[in-house]
Amino acid sequence: MLGAFPKTRPRRLRQAPFIRELVRETRVSPGNLVQPLFVAEGALAGPIAAMPGCTRLTLEALALEARRLVELGIPAIALFPVIPQALKSDRGEEALNPDGLVPRAIAVVKAAAPTLGVIVDIALDPYTTHGHDGLLDANGAVDNDATVEVLRKQALAYARAGADVVAPSDMMDGRIGEIRRVLERDGLHDVLILSYAAKYASAFYGPFRDAVGSSANLGKSGKQTYQMDPANTDEALREVALDLAEGADMVMVKPGMPYLDIIRRVKTEFGVPVAAYQVSGEYSMMKAAAAQGMLDERAVLMEALTCLHRGGADIIFTYYAAQAAEWLREQTR
Repeated sequence: MLGAFPKTRPRRLRQAPFIRELVRETRVSPGNLVQPLFVAEGALAGPIAAMPGCTRLTLEALALEARRLVELGIPAIALFPVIPQALKSDRGEEALNPDGLVPRAIAVVKAAAPTLGVIVDIALDPYTTHGHDGLLDANGAVDNDATVEVLRKQALAYARAGADVVAPSDMMDGRIGEIRRVLERDGLHDVLILSYAAKYASAFYGPFRDAVGSSANLGKSGKQTYQMDPANTDEALREVALDLAEGADMVMVKPGMPYLDIIRRVKTEFGVPVAAYQVSGEYSMMKAAAAQGMLDERAVLMEALTCLHRGGADIIFTYYAAQAAEWLREQTR
């Protein structure tokens, strides 16, 4: 009947691919993505069972992968070392070795792909026999201030080795200010700090800990005394505010998809570059479901990345970065 039709028909803007493309509000590009890479030597290199499709790369393979990522338009990588048990200790001294795996990996990437940004993890868990991100006191608790003393030395060593971004993921109080202070003192004014400002004590990290070999060392112990309670949101804003005041250039929310509300609150409140980490558990769940034919891997991944970007993440760390870049390239052909 005349006059019974809707006065507004939003579906007109969804009726064909061309119009959906024209009015799309959120667009993910390779330029939003960071590819985390595991680097190892000797027998520790090779496929990661808990993360299908991911590999612990030798330094030679790292050089090849760096060149491939540049060709795909990925702007940066995040390096995570896999350290032999023989080099681990309760104090994590290997983290400060100027000839250690991470400084050598930085040099390899910079020689192979000079334009590729190198982000390095600042934390002690790959280097400690107990698997914690910091040093333990006599009572077995993580000693915040003693840990910060080591972290600032680690950050300085990696910055001197050529890292573009140091990314403290340890969640110790006050470490951003100390790292910024020593970088400025050493004349490394342009080295960026990406703070894992809102890193939650999440069950989604399991496959990563297997990948870097800290799971067995950590055992049944947890990280709840320094990583955040998943139930808290206001606390995340306080953490971000503190880290920005201490000199962080960018902030991280980790994990990703389960914490979209945190990403949005941080972006709205501070308006600074925000990174989100699509963590190993998120990756492995998608891989497992796709392998069983339960989900369309490509469709689910692209939806997840779009949601993270839509939620306020300017930068997305994802183990799918290279694959996503290839799929995005196919869309534009």
